[in-house]
Amino acid sequence: MKINSTKFYTTLFVIVLFLQLYLPSFKANIFLQLFVLLFFFIFNRVTISYAFLKSSYPIFILFFMGFIGVLLYKQPLLNVFKDVFHFLKPILGLLIGYLFYKKINDFRLFLKTVIVVGFLSAIVHLLILIISGDLFTFSINVIRGFGRDNFLELFALFFLLYQKKLNLAPLFKNNLARKIIFIVLLISNILYFSRTMIVVAIILYISVKGFTKITRNGIKIIGVFFVSILLLYVYLYSVKLDRNKPGLESFLFKIKIAPSEIFTTKIDREDHKDLWDHWRGYEAKRAIYLMNENPETYFLGNGFGSLVNLKFFAPLTEDDKGIKYISELHNGYIYVLYKVGSIGLLFYLLFLINLYRKIYKSKGKIALLVSSIAVVYLFTTLTITGIYNNRDIIIMLLGGLLYFSEKDNFITEKESL
Repeated sequence: MKINSTKFYTTLFVIVLFLQLYLPSFKANIFLQLFVLLFFFIFNRVTISYAFLKSSYPIFILFFMGFIGVLLYKQPLLNVFKDVFHFLKPILGLLIGYLFYKKINDFRLFLKTVIVVGFLSAIVHLLILIISGDLFTFSINVIRGFGRDNFLELFALFFLLYQKKLNLAPLFKNNLARKIIFIVLLISNILYFSRTMIVVAIILYISVKGFTKITRNGIKIIGVFFVSILLLYVYLYSVKLDRNKPGLESFLFKIKIAPSEIFTTKIDREDHKDLWDHWRGYEAKRAIYLMNENPETYFLGNGFGSLVNLKFFAPLTEDDKGIKYISELHNGYIYVLYKVGSIGLLFYLLFLINLYRKIYKSKGKIALLVSSIAVVYLFTTLTITGIYNNRDIIIMLLGGLLYFSEKDNFITEKESL
């Protein structure tokens, strides 16, 4: 029996997306994605365009740069393997998205797949909140405890909203079904109560509208955005907010302390409340301190397997003793700097700049989406390690979009699926 390659690879892509979201083991996901790619290479004739390589080559260089520190500093082999997988992850994600949808070659199916999988994920999210009873506690801290963010659902919502901007016929014939999908996605996105998701949603909105392009109008819109943020923080710092209140107040408190979480480095380690409120800043401070002790690492980094000494045993695991040495940092810029140095950080920024510049090089609507992801990563790298986040799923969507941005002529008016 002949297997329909479109259905087969779409199903495989859905499985990879779902496991990336819900399988907690990072190693299991990496091995699965390696196996999926190996399977693809064995049974398909693989060709990669110059345009794809031009967009993505910096992260390939970053991967190989990590081995320089291994040779220079003789890092422990077990720690080396862990970092190898972390730096390999975005490469795997890009290739899976790119190669699968180059094989499928249907942009409308790509959008519909992301929307349907996002919708199913939203249903899972809502069912868990209802069955567990968390939803009925009306405590934002409890409700958001299930999952900090879900960018698949957020992108699914935007794809659904902006399909007309992509000059597509409706992806769903049944208007009622479309409305139900939209409502479920919207409610689920809201109930994550994720500060990062809120900022990413704003970035996607202004990006899809074309306001991230440097024009007079774009500068005005971004200016309005920053003034609005400034006014919000003027208000938040003018009122007293209790972190332990069950309602909206605790969430506003989390928004209030968000900047200091990242940038405040002067912390009392004995005061756990102060430490956890500024954990991202503390991690970064320790990494920079260690690099200052060995200034040569600013050039090429400490390499794969290098660890950051926290100077105390942080209760980051179920182990009562805690962890004194960590490999990953929330601040992706410091993480890349620590592992592969300033040269590596420049290549990382070059990767994001290459993506962002597509808004100037192409008049196609898909280039707009690729560019918006670059802006999203500029932000998420600061807060959740960007493309090197263990649970990042955007990279797979980016892989598919990079293929379709090369083939913008594929987007034509067709009948609804």
